[in-house]
Amino acid sequence: MGTIRLITELPGPKSLELTRRREAATARGAAKLTPVAVAHAHGAAVTDVDGNTLLDFAGGIGTLAVGHTPAGVVGALKAQAEKLVHLCAIVGTYEPYVALAELLCEIAPVSGPKKAVLLNSGAEAVETAVKVARAHTGRAAVVVFEGAYHGRTNLTLAMTSKYGLFKKGFGPFAPEVYRLPFPNLFRRPPGMSEAAFVEEAIRGLERAFVAHVDPSAVAAVVIEPVQGEGGFLPVPAPFLRRLRELCTEHGMLLVADEIQCGMGRTGKLFAVEHYGVEPDLVTVAKSLAAGMPLSAVVGRAEVMDAPHPGGLGGTYSGNPLACVAALEAVAMIRDEAFLRRAREVGERLRGHLEGLQRAFDAIGDVRGLGPMLALELVREDGSPDPDAVQRVTAEALKRGLIVLRAGLYSNCLRFLPPLNLSDDELDEGMAVLREAFAAAFAPKEPQEVVSGD
Repeated sequence: MGTIRLITELPGPKSLELTRRREAATARGAAKLTPVAVAHAHGAAVTDVDGNTLLDFAGGIGTLAVGHTPAGVVGALKAQAEKLVHLCAIVGTYEPYVALAELLCEIAPVSGPKKAVLLNSGAEAVETAVKVARAHTGRAAVVVFEGAYHGRTNLTLAMTSKYGLFKKGFGPFAPEVYRLPFPNLFRRPPGMSEAAFVEEAIRGLERAFVAHVDPSAVAAVVIEPVQGEGGFLPVPAPFLRRLRELCTEHGMLLVADEIQCGMGRTGKLFAVEHYGVEPDLVTVAKSLAAGMPLSAVVGRAEVMDAPHPGGLGGTYSGNPLACVAALEAVAMIRDEAFLRRAREVGERLRGHLEGLQRAFDAIGDVRGLGPMLALELVREDGSPDPDAVQRVTAEALKRGLIVLRAGLYSNCLRFLPPLNLSDDELDEGMAVLREAFAAAFAPKEPQEVVSGD
């Protein structure tokens, strides 16, 4: 017997009612990707308010590498709630805050003495990294890349790509943000080899520091080692290595945005570890605290100490409940057995997705790094097909599988299941996905022609 158990159509009547209440009480801009209302969850399984159990391959948009409600995290939260729910780290100090900062400094992929600052959200982490870089360098400019997602604050919206979905109507945005092309291997010119395409991208990168902004003005270059919202695009290794060389040569700080791709998501604790490239600062969030609101910036101590006392932090930053959740989650994720299982999940998932690609011409690309994988759906001419993604996600949801879109054109399916899910759960989800593709691309029934005679 599988995990999925459906006793009503999806969405069920109670989900529809709770969704109706949500829409009546909350702002339209706080959108939802599914009409499912969840009552409880564990591991990869979520049970809705109608009693249906679904497989969750969305994972809180990447926050649940250890799955829903892992016992260690739940126990730590219960124990901490009885002792201290909140103090504010600006007011005083408590053990979980210090222990987590020490742990992050221990595991961060940066050599030498390190320091950390704890925050609440990924956007706060990215914005704080920029503040730290500006304070350290005395420079203002920030370099980012097409397809990037860095957050929804004013500065991080300026840094974020995908204008229509995230930025429309919210300007003016923060100045001194320079956006460069990201080397998307799938979209390289026909007939061009990957190596030639990457070499051309590197020449374009070098040209940009003449044509767009001088390196002497740049505080930080912020890059996701694997773009998340951009469609699970790994940065080509030679490109990232050359970027590191340019940063070192010109005193620019390299910031690895690991908010979605970090914490085991690619089969290593940090995605940048796949590249042999060391950033100056790294941002983490999402799976850091198993779904609790927590983020961090970790980096070289002399860089992190540049801002004046009082220049960093916030009322809820490093809340004790979030910190104990993170201590438990990181202990799970950094365990070699967990990371080995994550890599096994990635290999098995890729095999399923490549099989789907052979079966459906609409799948133009299977890509990602380790278990962080996505499909790109295209029309016959190779152009992006976001409508197909909507059809597939809707058909998958009907059958009890939650999957999400991604990509600059919203034409990708991304997979963010727990990294320790079982083979049976993975195979069940992929069987449902295959059914969803078959339904989404089934030939339309011919319409009956009624004669007017």
